[in-house]
Amino acid sequence: MADKRMGAQTVALPSGPRLAAWSAIVGPKEGEGPLGACFDRVEADDMCGQESFEKAERSLFASCARLTLDKAGVRPQDVHALLGGDLLNQIISAGFAARQLGIPFYGLYGACSTMAESLALGGMLVDGGHCARVLCATSSHFSTAERQYRTPLELGTQRTPTAQWTVTGSGSALVCEAREARDARVRITHVTTGKVIDLGVKDANNMGAAMAPAAADTLLAHLRDTGRDYAAYDLIVTGDLGSLGRELMLELLRREGRALPPERSVDCGMLIYDASQDAHAGGSGCGCSASVLCGKLLGELARGELRRILFMATGALLSPTTTMQGETIPSIAHAVVLEHVGKEE
Repeated sequence: MADKRMGAQTVALPSGPRLAAWSAIVGPKEGEGPLGACFDRVEADDMCGQESFEKAERSLFASCARLTLDKAGVRPQDVHALLGGDLLNQIISAGFAARQLGIPFYGLYGACSTMAESLALGGMLVDGGHCARVLCATSSHFSTAERQYRTPLELGTQRTPTAQWTVTGSGSALVCEAREARDARVRITHVTTGKVIDLGVKDANNMGAAMAPAAADTLLAHLRDTGRDYAAYDLIVTGDLGSLGRELMLELLRREGRALPPERSVDCGMLIYDASQDAHAGGSGCGCSASVLCGKLLGELARGELRRILFMATGALLSPTTTMQGETIPSIAHAVVLEHVGKEE
């Protein structure tokens, strides 16, 4: 373990597990945004041909997972583990999709941090020799999240300026041993596991403020454990802080004497919609960072347009019950280092 453990929260993956294939499928609103051309498929409507929003979300999850396997030329029975989750009670989107796929399943709940959590665990399973192929996937849906966490859609409730728009979408990636995916151009080299952080924010309509401290804490831990600075990365990619949360994270880092240059930082929640789409503070949901990563960023890494990024997805670990009981919002962020692999490597 000594050659892999780095400091308190980070693990190096010396074998460099490869991402053999990835996919992103989104809803119509996401397809109309600035990244619309990046996604593998844009659904014509958010029902996805199903009879309920919940069934639509699990359809997104299962379809995206199958598409990734098709791209990799891998059969479901040859995948050793599916790591996935979503925002709904008992992670029903992931669980019901896993029932269809027939792959050994670990259900994860990290709220909007789930894609980074799945990649971190998948990378460690492959690097440790426990699995040769691990499928990492997650999903979210605007309409399922709204009625579980906020208000019935039929009310047409006015949204606060700090609110974010839950992305209807899914992202998935297949993590494989380097020796069997030699043509894969992206690898995982390090993972940093986040701590649950809570600075007392109670407003469920201001997730960015609740999650920003967790993002700053994990980023500082990663830099401390690895001995790196921001210059080691082309981009620090946060998941779903939105415009307000990103500004708060940058301020927290400044206060710690580790100011992050804004031009070296992007947030998936700010990338997926534009100002004309009235998403307020930006996108959110498990499917937000997953679809931006699998629709845009992994392709840029594979082509060498990016050489190394830190993908850090954040999650607010609240529930409707804790919100109604006046609890504060605990949050978490997990980070994964993703690198371009040259043809000679």
